[in-house]
Amino acid sequence: MSESLPASLLTALPDSSVWDATELATRDPGFDARNFGASALVRPRDVEGVAALVRFCAEHGISLVAQGGRTGLAGGAATSAGQVICDLGGLNRIEEIDPFARVAIMQAGVTLGALQEACALHGLDPGIDLAARGSATIGGMVSTNAGGIRAFRNGTMRHRVLGLEAVLPDGRVFCDLTRVLKTSAGYDLKHLFIGAEGTLGIVTRVAVRLDQVVGASATALVGVPDAASAQRIVRHFLGSTSARLTAAEILWRNFAALMQRALNYAPGQLPLDAPCLLVLGLGADRMESARGVLEDGLAAIWEEAGIVDGLVASSDAQAAAMWRLREETQQIEHAHHSPPSFDVSVPGGAMDAYVARIEAGLRKLDAAYAPYVYGHLADGNLHISINCDGPVSHERHTAIEDVLYEGLREAGGSFSAEHGVGLEKRDAYERYADPVKQDLARMIKELIDPGHVMNPGKVVSGK
Repeated sequence: MSESLPASLLTALPDSSVWDATELATRDPGFDARNFGASALVRPRDVEGVAALVRFCAEHGISLVAQGGRTGLAGGAATSAGQVICDLGGLNRIEEIDPFARVAIMQAGVTLGALQEACALHGLDPGIDLAARGSATIGGMVSTNAGGIRAFRNGTMRHRVLGLEAVLPDGRVFCDLTRVLKTSAGYDLKHLFIGAEGTLGIVTRVAVRLDQVVGASATALVGVPDAASAQRIVRHFLGSTSARLTAAEILWRNFAALMQRALNYAPGQLPLDAPCLLVLGLGADRMESARGVLEDGLAAIWEEAGIVDGLVASSDAQAAAMWRLREETQQIEHAHHSPPSFDVSVPGGAMDAYVARIEAGLRKLDAAYAPYVYGHLADGNLHISINCDGPVSHERHTAIEDVLYEGLREAGGSFSAEHGVGLEKRDAYERYADPVKQDLARMIKELIDPGHVMNPGKVVSGK
């Protein structure tokens, strides 16, 4: 049916927009060039349109891949010829914001940035943030259990979602749009779809918890000798009763130096000459209060933490310059073509030892390897990119993974923190995920999606 597939979809789904492979080739596929490898893309207008599309694909044995903002980094939205994309961009309406209950209900195609702006009008915030806020959709974030820079305080999407609606592989609509925090009514099945990367169903609507917006925020960039020193600073501010720690991002020297060069920062513009840099965000009722607490707190912990240098931003522009060091990570891709990149969770107390171990292990593979390491200090999520062009051979990629992932699960960490499994970590999933967990995941997949209609080949093995 592949040649006539777009025409068949147009006939079967008159209320949806349909693009064929030729049209897809002219459009931006997002972060992964494989996203638009499908034979057709369908953009439904509502959940009924999604359900009709799913039923069509199930009846004709066609596999379906849901896509949101196409900002995923693990190949979870990659497609191939013969497949159909379900684009959720048409489901982009925020249906309700309840300021009293602090709950928002929205369709899956709403971007994080749009939700943040709408909630801010009520003095509220969805409690989660990440650099791709302008394009990442809520449905995609649910499907990957996205984390971001506030996860240490507010949790990941799994902790923000109160209820959701999803279309099952047979076209039925699972609806559990619970909007209360407390519910103890049997299996909480919404969690099957959170982090499942669209392999069990397509999320179409979501109810999320909201938090009160902090009145003002202050930012500091602090040079420290290691992660342990940075963690002392974080613990100090977590204990503050006059301000709220909102961000704690760590950058190792190699990554910070690359960013300094790429962003053309003048020498001495920011305190960059330290083994590690810590970007701190602190919230309070007023800007003066936030800056005062930040300055006083750093002074109080300076010697104990062994701080090398530090600067509290005196303006929004200076704060933005500090955050650019952390958020404009695409500079790595500008410096290296398709560098191998990874995303791990490391127990906090083991962070320095972990980084030292992987740096030594990678040098044994190649003396030129000096990884770029940065991430979310307070929750142990580190991002690692290798300073080489890719893609590397399968054998070399596996060898790098073995260096990075060895012992993580046993120590209580994870080989995948917030980017998901997708295609990129399928092999690692089979090597490093608990075997019983893998068996249970396959059983759930076979039960819910025996025809493997939903995003086949991702996360769990099968058809």
